Amino acid sequence: MNGFSDIAKQALMQPQEAMLETKSRKNSLYIGIPKETSFQENRIALTPLSVALLINNGHHVIIESGAGLAANFSDQDYSEQGAKVVFDKKEVFVQADLIIKIGPPTMEEIEIMKTGQVLFSTLQMSSLKDEHLKAMMKKKITALSYEYLQDEGGSLSVVRAMSEIVGATSILIAAEYLSNVFEGKGLMLGGITGVPPTEIVILGAGTVGEFATRTAIALGAEVKVFDSSVYRLRRLQNSIGTRVFTSVIQPIVLHKAITTCDVVIGAIRSENGRSPCIVSEETVSKMKPHSVLIDVSIDQGGCFETSEVTNHKHPVFRKYDVIHYCVPNIASRVSRTATYALTNIFTPILLDIGEMGGIMNVIWEKPGVRNAIYLYQGQLTNKDIAVRFNLPLKDLELLIVSKR
Repeated sequence: MNGFSDIAKQALMQPQEAMLETKSRKNSLYIGIPKETSFQENRIALTPLSVALLINNGHHVIIESGAGLAANFSDQDYSEQGAKVVFDKKEVFVQADLIIKIGPPTMEEIEIMKTGQVLFSTLQMSSLKDEHLKAMMKKKITALSYEYLQDEGGSLSVVRAMSEIVGATSILIAAEYLSNVFEGKGLMLGGITGVPPTEIVILGAGTVGEFATRTAIALGAEVKVFDSSVYRLRRLQNSIGTRVFTSVIQPIVLHKAITTCDVVIGAIRSENGRSPCIVSEETVSKMKPHSVLIDVSIDQGGCFETSEVTNHKHPVFRKYDVIHYCVPNIASRVSRTATYALTNIFTPILLDIGEMGGIMNVIWEKPGVRNAIYLYQGQLTNKDIAVRFNLPLKDLELLIVSKR
């Protein structure tokens, strides 16, 4: 009898569970993905499988034709998963409530945005213009910046993911330019038994430096890491789990290491403004012929005096017979991998916005997302931007409380 009673109770509970599940999805999102217009930006924010997941959760996705081609995702890949593919960018902005893209919006894109729209994109503080910001404020846009987005542990999730990719990729780029194919030294990065290993100097012990070091060691290279912070050097040493040459930045030691190495990678970052230029032209001029110099910090001005911005079509130039690779957006070189890394971060946030009943609730519940909001319904909530453009700052938490 008890067994029958238990079965009856379970049967009664089933429709209630189904009702609760349906009820918990408080709103359906209309997500727009425009084609990137930034120079040589090959990434896209969402993969076709992520689009399928969003659509299966009751959301709608509209994508501009060709948006995924640079990452080798065709329009058909997206349409097969339920996305609506359109040929007019304006249609994406007009129909969608939430726009998700990689590069910051252009003035033309801001002009066709709807009042009160939500925007996910990079901020790129160094190139941000006040007229773009004021145009978005006028349209009461709520905007999230990838550079400030944090995970549950408090680390900058997008910045870290891209830094991991850039660190590993920079070593693979070095391997290419050391070979005869690109008129390099004709060295195999790492070396083999009986042949001395390639010597690599890495400037900076942050995430880029760490993953460059990991990749170089895995390939068998001899690595030297320099940083101004003993704490960061110790952290890198502990994280890698093996002994590696580390040193604080001392001009004489650094000069000797760079002039005798085969590859030098500059990954010195600055919290605000320009990255410090720590390698002089004189030092570069004394490097071994056909050595490879990769300046990952070039988007902040570069940490080598001889650095000049290059691009993916013309990535290198030679100066003092040293091969200089100074492309700002290295992650776009491996756009498909970068896209997978990004979609893993963005998709859960989009699902949360739907499940929690809107971005306001997500901002309230998720401190990492709250940290990334720089505009809330047209009100500026980011201190760095407010100071830079001398604009009034609003407290985001107070704004949310007043709307609840």
